[in-house]
Amino acid sequence: MKILALIVAPLLLAASSAASAQGAGKGIYDKTCSVCHATGINGAPKFGNAADWSPRIAGGAAKLYQSALAGTPKGMPAKGGNPNLSDAEVKSAVDYMLAQVSKPAKKEEAAAKEKPAAVAAKKDEPAAKEPVAKKDEPVAKKDEAAATADKPAAAPAPAAAPVAAAAPTTAATGDVNAFNRLLRPMGQRNAAPTQDGIHDPANDGTQALQPPLSAFDKMPKSNAGNRVNWVQALTEKKINPRWDRADVKAEPVVMDLNIVREVKGSMPDVVYPHKQHTEWLDCSNCHPAIFVPQKGANQISMAAILLGQKCGVCHGKVAFPVSECRLCHSKKKDGTTERTAEAPAAAPAGAKK
Repeated sequence: MKILALIVAPLLLAASSAASAQGAGKGIYDKTCSVCHATGINGAPKFGNAADWSPRIAGGAAKLYQSALAGTPKGMPAKGGNPNLSDAEVKSAVDYMLAQVSKPAKKEEAAAKEKPAAVAAKKDEPAAKEPVAKKDEPVAKKDEAAATADKPAAAPAPAAAPVAAAAPTTAATGDVNAFNRLLRPMGQRNAAPTQDGIHDPANDGTQALQPPLSAFDKMPKSNAGNRVNWVQALTEKKINPRWDRADVKAEPVVMDLNIVREVKGSMPDVVYPHKQHTEWLDCSNCHPAIFVPQKGANQISMAAILLGQKCGVCHGKVAFPVSECRLCHSKKKDGTTERTAEAPAAAPAGAKK
């Protein structure tokens, strides 16, 4: 009996360790790797897609580990953009993703084996009998029709109450820049909540809100928007955005990855810094509703931005306005960087919090 226990115990320990490793790998994937691999952004092999993973598996697990740890020239950042991960944690996430690729194949194989047996079982089943109409059924239908004819006609449903017309938006008032509140003159910036056109001035809670001018008084200054340099404020810990509304200890998943969009003509290229945005916002704020996480799938133009689409969903409303061209067009044609872009000033509606 003791000999059997000595044999079984190591096997159970190994199985427990494997399950623990799978659990750790899933946690790392959910928090870091899923940002790209769940949707296949920038050509990343999609989670559970055997066709995407097949050519990569051919190179061996060691090569996949190296790509995950050191990053790749195609755009994957080292350790998925999370330098706080240990090498072992990164490898466990790779192992977890590889394990998912083999699961569909096993399911299909099992289904193929079960299919002949299922077909054979169906052959032995007796044919279903067609329902036989009852002799009294026509009579029953006649009685039902007569009863219905004797009933008074139902009163028509009351018409729906007319919906009050929505108040005209600022964009319809005639001022071409009305929608872009951060383009307001210096004297009209950071209006009190009762005067900003956003809050309800008749609500008692609005009266209790702190006026932005006093709230932002000691913040790092900027020449644009609401005159606060939010990136600098974040770097200097003057602000500490809560990542999770209910959990004060929740940590953000910061991705240090720049996306460069080449621009025709003499204007510098556009640099989109994920780091400054993911320190503030969850990926779900932008993907996939505003930007489809796939190369070439997003048509971005200044016209769309000025209409409040794409980057214009935030910039000009809760982030610096489009008048600050060089904050986005920051990479010269010779490859040098002019300035560092600022982060959005607040999360847009529907933010994950």
